[in-house]
Amino acid sequence: MRGGPVTARGGFGPAHGVLCGAAAGAAGTTVLNTVGYLDMLLRGRSASSAPETTVERLSDATHVPIPGDADTRRNRVAALGPLTGIAAGAGMGATLGLALGCGWRPQTVVLTATATVGALIGTNGPMTVLRVTDPRTWSRSDWISDIVPHVAYALVTTAVLTGLRAGRVRIAR
Repeated sequence: MRGGPVTARGGFGPAHGVLCGAAAGAAGTTVLNTVGYLDMLLRGRSASSAPETTVERLSDATHVPIPGDADTRRNRVAALGPLTGIAAGAGMGATLGLALGCGWRPQTVVLTATATVGALIGTNGPMTVLRVTDPRTWSRSDWISDIVPHVAYALVTTAVLTGLRAGRVRIAR
């Protein structure tokens, strides 16, 4: 480890903020997925097909085909669905990190609320625009199943990002 650990004591700049935020968002995404899978386990519900349907509709809308024969294409769509969620989570974290790196200093509750709402919009927004889902028709159970994992995402993303910013978490270089 050349030069010792890099800490973000006293905050960080925009570029470091993006990297720390992406790492925090990846951690939050892991927790979001874990909470979702635990919900599936406890309630015996199936996985949502919405991410894959979103990939299909996005491919159609942008005229960017997903290559392969029927089986290969189906497998690629099955992979792209979850990967878009991972990208959304890391992207939201990177956006928060950038904002902090540019001087935004919200209270923790505001940062957590922003991460929650950003994650909800980042995932449900495209699905709503592409008419994969309509949140206006969701039941109370549907809303709880969607909000709880996103709040878990936000809590972890905020904790990791705050820890990195304060220098409590060290990054080896």
